[in-house]
Amino acid sequence: MSVLTDTLLAGCREMGIELTNTQVKLFEIHFRLLVAAGKKFNLTGIVAEKEVAIKHYLDALTCLKVIKNGQEKVSLMDIGTGAGLPGIPIKICRPEIDLTLVEAQKKKTLFLEQIKDVMALNKLKIVCARAEDIGRNQDYRGKYDWVVARAVSDLKVIAEYGLPVVRTGGYFLAMKGPKATEEINNAAGPVKILGGQIEANISVKLPVTGEERNLVLIKKIRPTPEKYPRRAGIPRKRPLV
Repeated sequence: MSVLTDTLLAGCREMGIELTNTQVKLFEIHFRLLVAAGKKFNLTGIVAEKEVAIKHYLDALTCLKVIKNGQEKVSLMDIGTGAGLPGIPIKICRPEIDLTLVEAQKKKTLFLEQIKDVMALNKLKIVCARAEDIGRNQDYRGKYDWVVARAVSDLKVIAEYGLPVVRTGGYFLAMKGPKATEEINNAAGPVKILGGQIEANISVKLPVTGEERNLVLIKKIRPTPEKYPRRAGIPRKRPLV
């Protein structure tokens, strides 16, 4: 087996995830395409097999600690997905999920279309758009059970990207590094304005390295006011307080 596969299997076992041969092959396909297209599409600076397995794939799969099995139909949007992370690893392990990948850069969405075709993934939609525009589009607004964002921006900014798309009763999951507490404290007010409520900050450690990650879970408890999200670029320039 390759270093990628060895690391992935060992890490998944540590997380309580058992991969099938088919799922392992899908991760290997994504890795080959990622390395081949990485420089051309500016996807990632991480290309070593062990690092990709840990920092991209296992990192993405920490979301499954929160997004549990049991629902027959689950819709999930990954905002600012880049190379399809965390969405594609989640989809590999939970193929029943209806997944929408949102990416603003056209060249990256071309890579994602290639991924979709080569990996033959069903129930996968790729959208080239700014998150703010998606949040105002009635085809997406208030429609998703789950919205995830990985290392996109400060929590009070990405809450304005993600919460408008979540259905009432659904969840926004922000993947953060070890220093999430200050962001959470600063985001409480903005999250409330947007119709959300911070439910938990789940600390996890990556397999193999033990690096700390935080999964910030926000429940949508009421509809987001119509004026949010504000137009493209404003949430980052003038974050809610």
